[in-house]
Amino acid sequence: MITLPDIATTLRDASQRNGMTQARLAEAAGISRRTLTHVLSGEEDFRLSTLMALADRLGLELLLVPKGAAAALAAGQEVGPPVRSVVTDALAALHARPGTPSDPATTARTAARPGKTRR
Repeated sequence: MITLPDIATTLRDASQRNGMTQARLAEAAGISRRTLTHVLSGEEDFRLSTLMALADRLGLELLLVPKGAAAALAAGQEVGPPVRSVVTDALAALHARPGTPSDPATTARTAARPGKTRR
């Protein structure tokens, strides 16, 4: 789970990217400057509705995901489907067959025969 300081850093960074002053952000979110200062300090707890208002005004979306997915995203890992499906099995079989467009040997043979098109 991320921490209050992590959330505060994300909000501060988004505010800077958007060129919003604290006064303008507080007004747009409908909160006091004092509340915004507390949120951006990362040291005090705040209401979820305050976070939702700030995120909205900064073009951010709150998203709750399973911990495993969050950890993989934070590590930069590609998250695939949790179970194999008929579609993923069919695509894997298709790409594994010789003579498919992704097969380097087929690509080389086709390139060696100019004017020939595959059907």
